[in-house]
Amino acid sequence: MVPRWVSLAVLLALVMSTASGVLAGLALSHNPTRLAATAQPIVNTGPNTSLIAHPTDIQSVLAKVEPGVVFVRTQDYAPGRFFPTQGAGTGMLLSADGLVLTNNHVVAGATSITVTLVGQTNAIAADLLGADPASDVAVIKMRGVSGLPTVTLGSSSALRVGDNVVAIGNALDLKGGPTVTEGIVSALDRTIDDQTGTLTGLIQTDAAINPGNSGGPLVNSNGEVVGMNTATSSDAQNIGFAIAVDQIKPLLSQLEKGGSTAQTPSNTAFLGVSTQTVDDNVASQLGLSVNTGALVAVVSAGTPAEKAGLQQGDVIVGFDGKTITSSTDLGTAVRARKPGDKVNLTYVRGARHVNTSVTLGNRPAA
Repeated sequence: MVPRWVSLAVLLALVMSTASGVLAGLALSHNPTRLAATAQPIVNTGPNTSLIAHPTDIQSVLAKVEPGVVFVRTQDYAPGRFFPTQGAGTGMLLSADGLVLTNNHVVAGATSITVTLVGQTNAIAADLLGADPASDVAVIKMRGVSGLPTVTLGSSSALRVGDNVVAIGNALDLKGGPTVTEGIVSALDRTIDDQTGTLTGLIQTDAAINPGNSGGPLVNSNGEVVGMNTATSSDAQNIGFAIAVDQIKPLLSQLEKGGSTAQTPSNTAFLGVSTQTVDDNVASQLGLSVNTGALVAVVSAGTPAEKAGLQQGDVIVGFDGKTITSSTDLGTAVRARKPGDKVNLTYVRGARHVNTSVTLGNRPAA
């Protein structure tokens, strides 16, 4: 969700490390809230599973996807730190009778939602059915429609770094149809964190994602949706993030029925770290003593993580008796708890395993 002519909500800055190819990220927002994202080293992970060889292939992809893309606009949006009072985003048609998938931040708090089909000018009223703020996913329903074209949800599990992708959306809420950009998958399993929430398992792409693209599709060479465009960095070029479609699919049944998993800062547990998934390649590049876990990229000041003594470079491997093998595991474990819960945390520093107790806090208000 974006205002006209204002940059997208999530601000990230990434800095290049040494020639090893490992990226580490850190940014300060205006508050300043620390945001971070880290990328896995670029390694040969096998053949390109999504290849767009010629410009005509882009047109073929669009022919499959574009009819199922819609423009989402809201009014009287409750003011927040990142998202405007009025704004616009993108959505994807899931059913012929008007079920639309979009980002929660595009529609959350709106008192009026309208949807416009590609190639049309008439806005159709829509209602919010269900939302999962923690995953930034929402489903809305257009009123009184039928026979609409839909997108095809693919699978993100087969994606590899270097795969070709296309992003489609309502960039800058400009008239004249959707914006289309091409790029590659730059990294997988990214985590971004700020005071409003943590998103894990993200796809990073250099396909240009601009204000208004939120909620739109990231598609492969077959025209299948592999991600939902969600965030970009205004402090760096060619860095955008999409929620992997395999993380969205399990939520749809509940959201389409009107389910909601609404969380607010006052009831959302908060640890205060941004992390990167550790695998064999990351462990080898960084000389880590473990090859699974959640590598701490940033420890935000004044948070439970800092009070517990966590430092950048620590690898979290256990959370209250549960083995942590990835950033996604850690995010899931934290979200399952409540503010004030006291948990045991295990992390690796160098070759030493450390056990400590952490009292989870309230996520600060946006």
